[in-house]
Amino acid sequence: MLAAFRCTVGQNARHASRGLATSVPALSNTNLGTHGLQNAIQSSTLSVPATGLSGCSDAIRPVYLEVSSLIRPGENTELSEELVELDPHVFSHPIRRDILHLCVVHHLDCQRQGSANTKTRGEVRGSGRKIRPQKGSGRARLGDAQSPMLRGGGVAFGPRPRDFATKLNRKVIEMGMRVALSARVKEQSLGIVRSLEWPEFKTKDLRQRIDELGWWRTLFVTGHDQIPEGLDRASSNLPMVDTVTAADLNVYTALKWPRLILDIAAVEWFERALGKPQTIPRDYKL
Repeated sequence: MLAAFRCTVGQNARHASRGLATSVPALSNTNLGTHGLQNAIQSSTLSVPATGLSGCSDAIRPVYLEVSSLIRPGENTELSEELVELDPHVFSHPIRRDILHLCVVHHLDCQRQGSANTKTRGEVRGSGRKIRPQKGSGRARLGDAQSPMLRGGGVAFGPRPRDFATKLNRKVIEMGMRVALSARVKEQSLGIVRSLEWPEFKTKDLRQRIDELGWWRTLFVTGHDQIPEGLDRASSNLPMVDTVTAADLNVYTALKWPRLILDIAAVEWFERALGKPQTIPRDYKL
């Protein structure tokens, strides 16, 4: 009821606790009266969806995108404007730059090879004979030729093979993927196609179609286990186009490419993997 009242007075749920005190006196100056205020609250309550949340929240509003076609339509084919409804929990998540930073750093740390290696004085080839006597020469005292102070000797505190990989919680990585997809939607750089099947293997035909659509510097994501063979072979020689499966897509790759094109199977895969878990009600036996 309180959320419906906030929507009635024109407040956003995010700023309602801060601006409620300044908006309530404005209603007292109007001619609504007690019955008018109750009717307004009831009408706002009826408009709340059956999701159990407030209807004035932007996070629960569904996201609609127009469905494009990778295959060129025929001459006598009518262009139909189809819309696909996306899960707002996955494709309309609040933008969290800190989460994106954590995911990108985690991915780059795991990509480091960590094979730098230097030899210590115990690993350098050579004799362990003392170079000159300890006393009597008037020069500095020295040990063997593998000393780090000498040219050709070992390295003190040099790099050794190590693992630079860092750990990050699975839920943080999943949130990073939601934020990355939501950022692409807000930037209008995410497209939806019905299928990524390409009937030919010629790179020239695919290049012409991408020129028509303006889909250069684009990553095509499919929800199937294997990339369609026609698209995979035709796009292998295109420098600014790449293909990947939804299971292999990570946050770094989603942010690296300026445009993402998903097929319906990829949308279903992300909504199934990143969406809210569906709880099945229990059967209570009385």
